[in-house]
Amino acid sequence: MSGRQHRETELARQIRARGLAAGQAPAQIAEEIYDRCGPQFGTTRIKGHRLAHGVALADVIEQIRALFERDGKAAPGIGETLLSAYESGLKRPGPEYLHYLCSAYRVEPASLGYDGPCICGHDHRAPVVAGSDLQNRRPDTSPGTREPLNRPAGGDPSANGGEEDENVLRRTLLQLLAGAGVTLDGQLLGSVENVRRRMDETLVSATVSPAMLDQWEEATLGFGRQYMNTPPLRLLCDVLLEFSAVRKAMEHRQPVDLQERLCRMAAQLAGLSGMIMVNLGDHRMARSFFRTGRMAADDTGDRALRAWVIAREALVPLYYGDPREALNLARKSRDLAGQTPCAAQAMAPVFEARALAMMAGGGKKDVVDQAKRALSRARAAFSQMTASEQDDATFGYTERQLYFHQGDALVRLGQPMEADLILEQALTKYGPSDWLDPTIIKLDRAKCRLLEGDVEEALRIATTALTSLGEGCRPDILMQRAYEVAKAVETRAPGHPALKEYLEAVRTASVTAPITGEVL
Repeated sequence: MSGRQHRETELARQIRARGLAAGQAPAQIAEEIYDRCGPQFGTTRIKGHRLAHGVALADVIEQIRALFERDGKAAPGIGETLLSAYESGLKRPGPEYLHYLCSAYRVEPASLGYDGPCICGHDHRAPVVAGSDLQNRRPDTSPGTREPLNRPAGGDPSANGGEEDENVLRRTLLQLLAGAGVTLDGQLLGSVENVRRRMDETLVSATVSPAMLDQWEEATLGFGRQYMNTPPLRLLCDVLLEFSAVRKAMEHRQPVDLQERLCRMAAQLAGLSGMIMVNLGDHRMARSFFRTGRMAADDTGDRALRAWVIAREALVPLYYGDPREALNLARKSRDLAGQTPCAAQAMAPVFEARALAMMAGGGKKDVVDQAKRALSRARAAFSQMTASEQDDATFGYTERQLYFHQGDALVRLGQPMEADLILEQALTKYGPSDWLDPTIIKLDRAKCRLLEGDVEEALRIATTALTSLGEGCRPDILMQRAYEVAKAVETRAPGHPALKEYLEAVRTASVTAPITGEVL
């Protein structure tokens, strides 16, 4: 220990001793250590708390490890070097380590010198006995043993600026990170709706730096990249926390250029949230998010963005409602995109073809010809898109999505040979971490086998596709497709011996799916 560190420790020891004698709590002692040692030695707030407890770095590390063990988690990678870096201000703890540091010291992040609430959304502060420290108190600060933050009087979730709803999302995120099974229950659904509604209110009513906007835009694009391979409820929590941050920045009008960028992010995040809600099976909430996205996109004046939101909205009636509504939305998106090369210009005619196929039930030559003309327009529009848009599966439109959606339309049109060839090409475009679209593609290929009369092979393909899915990867939109296969088999070959096994696989997958949407 250097002479400077020795003097710092000695002064802190004196302050701690006098504080304990006066009956002060460790948090009060830590504040005094910071006030007196900070100017002389550069003592940080987080270090002040360790000195207030009179423990070494190793003691804090052991306490954190004990908390991880109590919560059933693997031993953390934190060590004395990393903790020392936190205390010197060279590094900032991530959300999980910050949570456990707050638990160990029984304080909130602000007391340790960090902005924002803890990811768990609970109050870490608890009554303590004077003289207690990390070495002699029980580690009873688990999220399950603390009372949640109280709502404001009257129960109005808007009264606290949405913090309670964000806390609900943070608690859900923490539970998902811990591997707990989480369902889209009433409380979580209420918070989702409140976050969306407050954005609506803000849009009709913001000072933020361009650098911060750059970070938010990068985060938005990052969420888009995660969409294809992240369980939907897990991603929803991340997206809505960012959505809420954007909303807060918009509470006061910004300069025109910054306001337009914020509105663009709001539209993209709302649209992405709507897509996730489609996957979770809540089409009512999905429609609400797309409506919010439309409102935000209208403020940008960007026809391509407005057309993208409407094209994505067409998925709701396409999967859960009236295909005629899906057809109208697809055509509205196509008209709005006009001659501007963009994602919607390629997506809209594909969705138009899929809606036509659903309305006709397949097989009618005039409908088949009309749908194929729409698919031809989609391929031509795709070739005019920029490379960046062709690489973006969420805010753009990729080649693999084009193949997938074309194949799906052709299956519904009763064109199994052409559909199977395109769907096979689509599968080669996906990576090993992608699961949602590839599984639906495999179920479509099972339908192709059914149309060709090979019932046994169709059931084998569909069963294999379902049983290979991991936990959290069985949203309602996928299970709906699985039941479509079963219904088609029952129609073509009622009482087939392999159908019972397949239905059991479907029911098992439905039971373990962490969602509440009705399986159609």
